[in-house]
Amino acid sequence: QVQLVESGGGLVQAGGSLRLSCAASGRTFSNYAAWFRLPPGKQRDFVARITWTGGSTYYADSVKGRFTISRDNAKNTVNMQMNSLKPEDTAVYYCARGRALGAYEYWGQGTQVTVSS
Repeated sequence: QVQLVESGGGLVQAGGSLRLSCAASGRTFSNYAAWFRLPPGKQRDFVARITWTGGSTYYADSVKGRFTISRDNAKNTVNMQMNSLKPEDTAVYYCARGRALGAYEYWGQGTQVTVSS
């Protein structure tokens, strides 16, 4: 049974930084890892993804240049460094892993990120 556990969320002032981590237990055999977010009262949005083998990355326009996704193969962990945070980045952030692009079989429980103005 694969489990994803996120950590690193919290409360930060606008302009600040946070680093999210997502640790996987079990054998995921996933080719892609991604972060999504659920802002209050809105639908879930894609944030960033990374291919597990090549390390190619892709970002939503809203976070490009501010967020950086990375992975640690040895630790089976995906991370996201979030800089220059804005109040509109406030959301529950979820990590996901999957074999096919856009099809994520495994999801974490979410971690709250709150950015105050």
